[in-house]
Amino acid sequence: MIVIIGSINLDLIATVHRLPKPGETVPGDTFVTAPGGKGANQALAAQRAGARTRIVGAVGNDPFAVEALALLKAAGIDLGAVHEAKSATGTAHILVDREGENTIAVVPGANGEMLPGHVAQAALAAGNHVLLQLEIPMETVEAAIEAARKAEAISILNTAPYRREAASLLTKVDYVVANETEFDLYADALGLKGRHRRARMEAFAAKTGHTIIVTWGGEGAWAATPDRFITCGAMEITPVDTVGAGDTFCGYLAAGLAEGLKLESALHQATVAGALACLKPGAQPAIPYAKDVLAAIS
Repeated sequence: MIVIIGSINLDLIATVHRLPKPGETVPGDTFVTAPGGKGANQALAAQRAGARTRIVGAVGNDPFAVEALALLKAAGIDLGAVHEAKSATGTAHILVDREGENTIAVVPGANGEMLPGHVAQAALAAGNHVLLQLEIPMETVEAAIEAARKAEAISILNTAPYRREAASLLTKVDYVVANETEFDLYADALGLKGRHRRARMEAFAAKTGHTIIVTWGGEGAWAATPDRFITCGAMEITPVDTVGAGDTFCGYLAAGLAEGLKLESALHQATVAGALACLKPGAQPAIPYAKDVLAAIS
């Protein structure tokens, strides 16, 4: 089973001619709402990849909560550990330009009320794959990592959004997933040695005994384990919206690892899924199903 302990949001998405500079107003084209939040997105991706999935999270007592949970509920994800918080449901305010690039401002809301005590609701067991991100309080992420270790579960930390104070947590999980910008920042924070990214990735794997995966957008992904280095190319696409690509990658990666795929195969599946997620607008609505990913691979 995949257990996600993370954020649940409602995305408020506007498409614009181009992304504004500070202090600038630009005209927009369309506005839509869609379920989001890194935790929820990754949970839906894992479920659509074919894995049994449970999410531990929080929403408010408001109309946004119903919409934020709609696709998770429809997919059959276990929502028994989603609790009602005093704060409003979290929101992400997203601008997407005509090239598919985006800027995002996240208002945590109920996600900020995810406390270490809520981790027990995950009911972790040996062999579970626990997928974490950094949109909930840091102490809760740390408690989840410790709970996964005690339960003999596999821990996967997606390092988004970047938080310098989270650097030490990267050394405590079985798998780290970062994009190239996040990795550079964490590499500096951890004092990793090396003149280029591959050397610093290998230094991390050697130092911790764990696996680091760095995604490169349209260039694919790299992985460094304590005993080998893996490169995985990406599909060539013309993106419509890149907002859900990283979360789709993480959910599919976790599902592949839980299925028992070798890391090379899990990476390939995840990069294809992430590319397909760029072909439709929105985060959760764009997450592909396993049959579509398998068709693209074959």
